[in-house]
Amino acid sequence: MNGSRHESGPAEETVVTPPATGVWQLAWPTMALFALHSLVGVVDFMFVSSLGTEAIAGVGIALQIHFFSFAVLTAVTTGTMAIVSRECGAGNMEEAARATHCSVALSVVGGILIMAVIPWSEPIVAVLQVEPEVAALGGTCLAILLLFQIPFAIEITLAQALRAAGDVRTPLIVGSLTVLLNVVLDYALIFGELGAPELGAEGSAWATGFVFLFAATVMAALWQRDKLILPMLGWRASVTRALSWRLLRIGLPTAVEQAIFSGGLLIFMGIVSSFSTAAISAYLIGVRILSFCFVPGMGFSMAASTLVGQNLGAGLPQVAERLGWRSAINAVAVMGGLGLVIIVFARPLANVFGAVGQETIDLTVSFIWILGAAQPAMAVEFALGGGLRGAGDTRFPLVVVLTGLLVFRLGLAVVVAKPLFGTVEAVWCCLLADWSVKAVLLSWRFASGRWKRIEV
Repeated sequence: MNGSRHESGPAEETVVTPPATGVWQLAWPTMALFALHSLVGVVDFMFVSSLGTEAIAGVGIALQIHFFSFAVLTAVTTGTMAIVSRECGAGNMEEAARATHCSVALSVVGGILIMAVIPWSEPIVAVLQVEPEVAALGGTCLAILLLFQIPFAIEITLAQALRAAGDVRTPLIVGSLTVLLNVVLDYALIFGELGAPELGAEGSAWATGFVFLFAATVMAALWQRDKLILPMLGWRASVTRALSWRLLRIGLPTAVEQAIFSGGLLIFMGIVSSFSTAAISAYLIGVRILSFCFVPGMGFSMAASTLVGQNLGAGLPQVAERLGWRSAINAVAVMGGLGLVIIVFARPLANVFGAVGQETIDLTVSFIWILGAAQPAMAVEFALGGGLRGAGDTRFPLVVVLTGLLVFRLGLAVVVAKPLFGTVEAVWCCLLADWSVKAVLLSWRFASGRWKRIEV
């Protein structure tokens, strides 16, 4: 990973070639991993759906709220991606390793802070105005997930650092093992099989938590034994105030962005749930399907972040720009095709993903159509947003997310909700406006080239 060198011209100019140069080379392992995780999510959802609508809502809401905790981690992991990729591109592997140590330490602190809300898990779920039974179950599942927040934080941070360094295969291998373990534990703990206690819907949360612990243990063991591309260094020399601020200065805007966005998702979910139980069930089923649509987007986002950061570190801004646009083009092609597929097969997908009752099935089909139409815009947001963050340009994406969320998603949703049109489909169409506006604004920012001059 020290890079290769070549000489050109009579002046024998030396150029550092970043360790990773291909969009697909970096994107496909990340896609494969997220596809496996999405598949496990589907299996988990099918297991839980066999327990009834309340179980679907309780577990689904707990997972959505737990996603909010990811916002705290992005304060660290975004800086990790920008700094590690930049230092690796410049050939400074020791500095990249120090940044990784500091990132892990900060993520553990963030995990501890998040765990402090465990006693208020049920009231947090109840804020969404769901039925008392759903609030009780969702609160219990959320508390279980938060118990494992520290290993979750460690695994996410180490995986992000490895991807930034160009190693996308180690996270894929470890993630594949956790996927298999998750399926087995889901089956055992939900239904009381393989000698395990029968925990019902709560078993899904325990299975997820144990998987967090397993993944963090494996990654930490590999790191401790110096089996990772980023070497294990001393903690005292790595966890410094200057490096911590360097990481947080880049990541805090993204953390604010993710926190506001996650909060907006909960508010939007509350608006949907005000229509009916069928509406919230259809929405949660659609979110599961959307997790598959996110798979290529996450892959191209990670690829763009790594390639832009590494090429900027190597002093090759034009290459960084070209690869950023290439990531976006590939993302639009793949996700646009995926959107067409889910539109065509919307009704079979609704049935496969556990929609029960004609009203729920019809609403799920409508939501899938909207998701399919939004895929090209979402692809641009993923790829170019990832490229900007890889360059350390995290403030503009924050403005973009706030504009899309507050004005076009929530603002329009309030306008078109019950007082006017009275249909949840009208509310869901606000998502199209949100994603389209963000795609346009991020494209303009990336084309401006201002991100090339940002220091990290």
